[in-house]
Amino acid sequence: MPTEENHSVKAFKGSKKNTKKLIPGRWLWFGVGMSAVAIISAIAGTLLAVSFTSKPLQKTQLNQQQQAVFDGEDITKSGLQFSALSRPVNILVLGMSVLPPDIKNPPPETLHLRYQPELNSFDGLSDVMLLLRFEPEKKKLIMLSIPRDTRIEVSGHGLTKINAANLYGGPALTSTTVSNLLDGVGIDRYIRINVLGVSKLVDALGGVTVYVPKNMKYRDDSQHLYINLKAGKQHLNGDQVLQLLRFRHDELGDIGRIQRQQMVISALSDQTLNPTTLTQLPKILDIVKEHIDSNLTVEELVALLGFMVQTTRSNMQMLMVPGRFSEKKEYEASYWIPNSSRIPAMMAQYFDLDSGAKPQVAHQPASLRVAIQDSTGSNHTNLHPLIKILQEAGYSNIYITKSWGEPLEVTRIIAQQGDSESAQSIRNTLELGEVRVESTGNLYSDISIQIGKDWLQLRKSI
Repeated sequence: MPTEENHSVKAFKGSKKNTKKLIPGRWLWFGVGMSAVAIISAIAGTLLAVSFTSKPLQKTQLNQQQQAVFDGEDITKSGLQFSALSRPVNILVLGMSVLPPDIKNPPPETLHLRYQPELNSFDGLSDVMLLLRFEPEKKKLIMLSIPRDTRIEVSGHGLTKINAANLYGGPALTSTTVSNLLDGVGIDRYIRINVLGVSKLVDALGGVTVYVPKNMKYRDDSQHLYINLKAGKQHLNGDQVLQLLRFRHDELGDIGRIQRQQMVISALSDQTLNPTTLTQLPKILDIVKEHIDSNLTVEELVALLGFMVQTTRSNMQMLMVPGRFSEKKEYEASYWIPNSSRIPAMMAQYFDLDSGAKPQVAHQPASLRVAIQDSTGSNHTNLHPLIKILQEAGYSNIYITKSWGEPLEVTRIIAQQGDSESAQSIRNTLELGEVRVESTGNLYSDISIQIGKDWLQLRKSI
């Protein structure tokens, strides 16, 4: 089981300052209005182009019982806004990495190769699992990462890892299993995309600029998998993004991969989700459609993308199924053990699930585990005034832990376990930084404070 080294902290007195910038109101609203016009025009044009040029996205034929797993009600409405979402929608996204041994009848041309090539198939283990919730009224996008090693009962196959559900019963059995894990949440549609499609999608979007947290090197000749990335901020193409996403040979294993997935998703949303990208959807779909299997219609897909274009970063929240690593001698294999007592509150808060569970509320400061991750390269003594502020506000369980090393301009206050109210309370106490609901902080914390340069600037004025 991975461990984190905690360092003792000393308290010093400090003070706080806060500055605000004013934006002329009329220019702000003019810009918002023009952006809205551009977005609606892009959606309209794209819908027309895609509807006439694209084929259905579904490759897998589901029988009546399997189709019944998914909510078949309409999720879009037409009108002046064209293809817009009509209600909250839950989409299960599965990323597939399929090798010849994963399927019953592998292509004959793969039998005599000295390595196992990636196949354009959807029949193997699901390497990535995300449950997305689109909320048109609240204008929120929720992404819940499900560790592939999550231990759960798969109907007809006993206790196993959740990524095997697709191998045993495709998207229907996977959706049922995910629903059972997540307090009975309903799933409206599914999307499966294989690893070859992910690479082509990133390339079609022009690549993505991300911060690679450390040097990554791994070689597996049997799969032709070669990972060789240097640490630092850089622009990655599709193949390089796959290297970043597939690397799991460190102390956090698959959970580290989930953190990097969330990092890439965040970067892609910042860089590529705009009206210009949306107008290129027919071209992008033509490039990746053979690698996608989904029961979404093209019109529904356009509506989802149109919603994402209009979603601000502050309204995008990325969670992870709460749990822990299994002990070495606990089971015959390594698992992620879900925390069944915490899942209902998370689902009630973020997925509006009415199962009797109460949504998460802000915890008392003394009960919170607060991790401080400093990537500014400064001496830890610069953190003492910040720690003193927190201690005076009642936060007693504070520890300093290793950061990714990415230099940040603005401090991030990460709601690691989805407790956004507690993260906002800390932000109000410090009068510093921005709150993010994601799982990129310290794994064992409730709240992670990732120190940015704004703290150093404020520290100089104290």
